[in-house]
Amino acid sequence: MTKSLRQLSDDMANLIERAEPSVLRVDARRRLPATGIAWSEELIVTAHHVVESEDHISIGLPDGSRIDASLLGRDPHNDLALLRADSRLTPANWAADDCLRVGNLVLALGRPGQKVKATGGIASGLVSPVDIKRRRQKFRSMKMEYSRGRKRRRRARMEGLGDFFERGGWLRGLTDGFIQTDVTMYPGFSGGALLGADGAVHGMNTSGFSQGVSIAIPVATIRRSVGVLLADGKIQRGYLGIGVQEARLPDKVAETLEQDTGLLIVSVDADSPAARAELMVGDILTALDQTAIEHVDELQLLLTKLAGGSEVSMGYVRGGEYHDGSVIVGEK
Repeated sequence: MTKSLRQLSDDMANLIERAEPSVLRVDARRRLPATGIAWSEELIVTAHHVVESEDHISIGLPDGSRIDASLLGRDPHNDLALLRADSRLTPANWAADDCLRVGNLVLALGRPGQKVKATGGIASGLVSPVDIKRRRQKFRSMKMEYSRGRKRRRRARMEGLGDFFERGGWLRGLTDGFIQTDVTMYPGFSGGALLGADGAVHGMNTSGFSQGVSIAIPVATIRRSVGVLLADGKIQRGYLGIGVQEARLPDKVAETLEQDTGLLIVSVDADSPAARAELMVGDILTALDQTAIEHVDELQLLLTKLAGGSEVSMGYVRGGEYHDGSVIVGEK
């Protein structure tokens, strides 16, 4: 047994040693450094929330030397930033998409100082975009149960998800799925590598979405975001031109739609997509592109997925009555 444990320990140390040249220190905010991963010989991926300064970004290399980097673009909804380095880097060994399994051993690597640091655990959950959508739908059903009696409220609370989402939850802010792990995210580890037992980097660790939950952005999402940022320099998002706030729906409409709230329109920009679709202040937006909308962040996240110029369906309440319509999404 001792020999087997020693072999496992040595194997883990060897994995870290091989990955270490691709794990970099990123200084782009006051006081606390962060970590980045070499995407290619000149590109670095790191966490969006750690890049507070777009100028004077400094990169710490494994040999202790420092180089400058410039910001190429951001994907805030996936907490990803793309940097270009002023030197040739050692690219990470990036894993193939979707090859990590729940229960696989993982290592989180960070370089908050000169030397690389690591912590270990397992992949405790793989959450896909479909999973996120289903959990949101389940939450909506729970919210309806909350208003129909104490017994159902208790039952929903026992399932745990009701209170979890009501506090904001770490699914808010993410649409493309993520890897949940039980690794300890030490200060400065955001933007670092999630290493699998195969020696490949399976994701980028981040604490940017919540405290107390360790997640990583999967390789597939990183690859998609990097491609868009290299092509366009930014992540385009749809635009309606409205100001909104959450509001309760009339009881009759809420029962028909099986949702309690929508988004009350409090302002409409002149000559905006919403204005051309004849939306008015006082309308309550309930759905867009056949997706129910109850919270402001749900609308914001949905708009990141809708291409400018596309015509999509919408549902709204005016004068207590439900209406169907369509709107041509703008681009911002």
